[in-house]
Amino acid sequence: MLDYRQRIYQQYLQAGASAPASEKLAEFQRRAPYLERLIRDHFPENRETAILDLGCGAGAMEYFARRRGYKNIVGIDCSPQQVAAARSLGLTGVREGNLRAAIESLEHSSQGLLIAFDVLEHFRKEEILEFMGQVNRVLAAGGKVILHVPNGASPFGGRVGFGDFTHETMFTRDSLEQILTCTGFSRIECYEDQPVVHGLASGLRWLLWRLFRGGLRLYLAVETGSLACDEIFSQNMLCVAIK
Repeated sequence: MLDYRQRIYQQYLQAGASAPASEKLAEFQRRAPYLERLIRDHFPENRETAILDLGCGAGAMEYFARRRGYKNIVGIDCSPQQVAAARSLGLTGVREGNLRAAIESLEHSSQGLLIAFDVLEHFRKEEILEFMGQVNRVLAAGGKVILHVPNGASPFGGRVGFGDFTHETMFTRDSLEQILTCTGFSRIECYEDQPVVHGLASGLRWLLWRLFRGGLRLYLAVETGSLACDEIFSQNMLCVAIK
């Protein structure tokens, strides 16, 4: 009998079955400012670094990473439709597979960077610790992991955290630090998913975000007595950690 996650994941596959490659490319372009900034700020300088993107979808990360000269990036996704879309866009590094099985098959210290966007929230707590232990095992010394997860500290975090029935948990800066420290990581940094300025509209969104963020900081200051300067309020957050 299929468990509830497998039943929902089957719907994921059916939903993505008919999306043409042109739609995927348009989706890539909508994500371009965010992903290009992420690559610029957090990818290694060495363009030959072995990079693994778990839960890669149709390969948006590979698409933009290769444009910046990264040659050794592989993506794993469980959806054959997503893999087919990636191949239709010429992204030969995207492969179909189970994420946990894929990482367990890798050699120790074989990767320089590992990316898991919107993955951890699908695992139960014990699975998260096991998964992150495997991530640490396959990363070389000084290697980096980049995570993107729902933010439980956001006033609207439930929109993401409860927006998918297969989500098991949300995270905060503190809980991510607990997980990463427990599984052998250091130099842990978490970041808000604030708007990336790339034009007039996005610039206005960024200004409004700063305004609303100030109001949220004021609320916390009134409740807790702390100015909450480094609090993360966005619905999702990015986390980067070093082995």
